[in-house]
Amino acid sequence: MNNKQHININLSNLTLVIPAKEEVGCLYKVLEELENFNYQKIIIIPKDRSLPSDWNFKNIKIIKQSKNGYGNAILEGIENVKTKFFCIFNADGSFNPNEIENMFTQINSYDFVFGSRYLKDGKSDDDTFITIIGNYFFSKIGKIFFNLKLSDILYTYVVANTSKFNELGVKSNDFCFCVEFPIKMKKNNFSYIDSPSHERIRISGKKNVNEIVDGFKILFQR
Repeated sequence: MNNKQHININLSNLTLVIPAKEEVGCLYKVLEELENFNYQKIIIIPKDRSLPSDWNFKNIKIIKQSKNGYGNAILEGIENVKTKFFCIFNADGSFNPNEIENMFTQINSYDFVFGSRYLKDGKSDDDTFITIIGNYFFSKIGKIFFNLKLSDILYTYVVANTSKFNELGVKSNDFCFCVEFPIKMKKNNFSYIDSPSHERIRISGKKNVNEIVDGFKILFQR
């Protein structure tokens, strides 16, 4: 059950973990939108890149990624989180920051809150036919094999309890992260819920996750 009451919400106790390998070109617009919100932000960029020195956004820490991979970028970002909660926030402009507060409110009752494009009131402007079929199929597999009741298993818009996440021991450096994370969460009997999310058209960049290849890796996480 969603808890929409605003009880003891301190959004300054939330850090956005923003992997930005291919999205450095659109990151300015994303950060400009996030300036309206009082969040700490950790941005993970490739070690051979840097952000312009004239960017004056507040509450930002820049991490130069030491290894490769989407999962590794998130993990290195989480290692630097000092707040009780964090949110994985993609840098391509597809995530709507207006949804964070509702997701964060629910963290009062759950350890993890997953955004979902396929719940009532959720949708995607960036979906392809393969995305829809792949997510539906592998979300079903997650339910059958692991009793994982998530409607959008390959979507990584997540608000999480930092200490609870660190107990999971997630190790995937690539897009297997999207699957390993919720499966280990379920195996550790942590509480979770999915929350409607509207995925917007990305500002730039391309969809790097392969819903078929990466989704099938769910079978090897048993």
